[in-house]
Amino acid sequence: MPDLRKKLLGALSHAGSASSDFDLNPDVKIPGGALTPAAVLIGVRQDRQTVVLTKRSARLKHHPGQIALPGGKQDPSDSTLIDAALREAREEIGLPGSVVDVLGTLPPHQTVTGYQVTPVLAIINDDFQSMPEAGEVSEVFDVPLAHLLDPARYHVQGRHWQGRRRYYYTVPFGPYYIWGATARIMRALAERMS
Repeated sequence: MPDLRKKLLGALSHAGSASSDFDLNPDVKIPGGALTPAAVLIGVRQDRQTVVLTKRSARLKHHPGQIALPGGKQDPSDSTLIDAALREAREEIGLPGSVVDVLGTLPPHQTVTGYQVTPVLAIINDDFQSMPEAGEVSEVFDVPLAHLLDPARYHVQGRHWQGRRRYYYTVPFGPYYIWGATARIMRALAERMS
C-alpha cells in the first residue's frame, strides 16, 4: 500500500457520521443519559501494514476474551481523548508514545454499555516489543490492514441479547473472531478508504 500516511490522512478528510452498536438494530431503543467518554487506538504498523489488536483477558468482568483495539475510558488525568488512547495503549500493550504518529480521530461510536468511543488513528513508526498487561490482555496480535479495509470481509451476524435478536458486524481473521464495536469501528475506516 503506497504512501500509507497519505491514504490514512485522506480517509480522515472524508465526511463521516457517528456509528453505534444500534446501527443494525433500529428496533432497539438507544439508552438515554450521559455517555462515558472513551477512546481506542487504531495503531497501524508502518513497516508491516498491520493493525495492532488485543484479546482481552478471560478474567475480566466485561467483555472477557473478546478481540479489541487498545483503549478504554478517559481518566481525569487525560487532557484529551487522544491522551486516553495513548495511555491505555501504553498500559495494555506497552506501546511507547514516542513511536506513535497520531493522524487524527474518526467520528465516535456509541456502545450498548454506555460508552462514547472515539477511534484515534495513528501510525506506529518503529517496531516495538508488545508487553500485554496480564490483568487485562491475554494476547497482542496484528491483522493485515488490507484485510480490515476490504468491505467484502465484513458480515452481519446475530444472536439473542436481552430477549431479542441483536445484529452486529464481524470481520474474522484466522482464529480471531472480531465483532461488535471493534468490527464496526474498523468497518467505518474501511468505508472511508474505499
